[in-house]
Amino acid sequence: MLKYIIKRLLVSLIVLLGVSILIYTLVRLMPNDYIDNKYREQLMIGTISQDQVDAFKALYGLDDNSFFGIIKGYWNWLTNALQGQLGDSFKYEKPVQEVIVSNMWTSFAIALIATIFQFIIAIPLGISSATHQYSIRDYTVTVLTMIGISLPTYFLAAIVIKIFAVDLGWFPNSGLVDPSATYPATFAGWFAKLGDMIHHLILPIFVSVILSIGSLMRYTRTNMLEVLNADYIRTARAKGLSEKKVIYKHAFRNTLIPLVTILAGILPSLFGGMMITEEVFGINGIGRLAYNALQDGDIPFVMGYNMFLAVLTVIGTLLSDLMYSIVDPRVNLSK
Repeated sequence: MLKYIIKRLLVSLIVLLGVSILIYTLVRLMPNDYIDNKYREQLMIGTISQDQVDAFKALYGLDDNSFFGIIKGYWNWLTNALQGQLGDSFKYEKPVQEVIVSNMWTSFAIALIATIFQFIIAIPLGISSATHQYSIRDYTVTVLTMIGISLPTYFLAAIVIKIFAVDLGWFPNSGLVDPSATYPATFAGWFAKLGDMIHHLILPIFVSVILSIGSLMRYTRTNMLEVLNADYIRTARAKGLSEKKVIYKHAFRNTLIPLVTILAGILPSLFGGMMITEEVFGINGIGRLAYNALQDGDIPFVMGYNMFLAVLTVIGTLLSDLMYSIVDPRVNLSK
C-alpha cells in the first residue's frame, strides 16, 4: 500500500507540473491582461498615456507575451511556488495564500451542506427508482434527473430568486448576511448572525442540491439495476431472504463500489467553491473571487487557485482509489 501511494504521489507531481504549464500559458495568451482591464477607461479618456500603461505592464511582468517571455514568467512563478510563495494577487492586493485561506471556508460550508443533502436525497431516490423500474416513481425520478442535469445554474438561480425572493419575499436574494443589521459581540448576537446566514444560504444551497442530485440519482439507479440482475442476487432471493435484506445488505453494498469513484470530484468542489452560484447570489466565496480574478487577468491568483484545485483533485483521486480497495477487498493496490 505504501509503495502504491508513493508511486502515485510521484506521478502526481508530473501531472501538477503539466497542469501548471498549461494554465499559465492559457492565462498569458488571454486577449487582455490585468493592466489593460484596469486602465482601459483612463486610457480612452486620456488621463493616462500608453507609455505609462506599458511601464505598469513591465512592473507586473506582463510586458513580454512572446514565447520566451512566457517561459521566463512561468519559471519565475514556478521557482517562487516551490518556495511556498504564490505571489501577491494583482486584484486583491494580498498574498494569494491569504486570499484563498480567508475566503474558502464560506464556499466549503455551502458545498459541504449541499453535498450532504445531495447524497441523502439522491441515493435513496436512485435505489427506489431501480427497485420500482418502469413505475410512476421511476418515471418521476427520471424527470427530476433530466431537470437536474439539463438546467443551467444561472437559469435555475434566476427563477428561484424571482419566485422566492422577489415575488414571495421569503428569502434574501444576495449576500451572506443583512448589511444593515448589527450584531453585538454576545452569544445572542452570534446566534442571531448565524440565523441570518442560514436564511441567506437557503436559496443557494437549494439550487446547488437540485442541480447536483440528478446525475447522482441516475448513477445510483443504473448501478443498482446492474447489481439486481446479478446471479448472486437471484441466489439470495432463492434462499428466502427478505427483499429488504437483499436490496440493502447485498445489492446496495456492491452499488457503493462504483459510487466511491465520485469522491474524486467531491474534495475540490468542497473547497473550490461554485463560481456561477456564488456570483448570482452575490456570495463572496472563493469561487466568485476566482471568477472575478479570471475576468481581470489576475495571473498570480488564477494560478494559485487552479493549482489549489489541482492538488485537491490529486488527493481526492488517491483517496478514491484507497476507499475503492476498502469497499471491494478484491482490489489489490500493492502491485
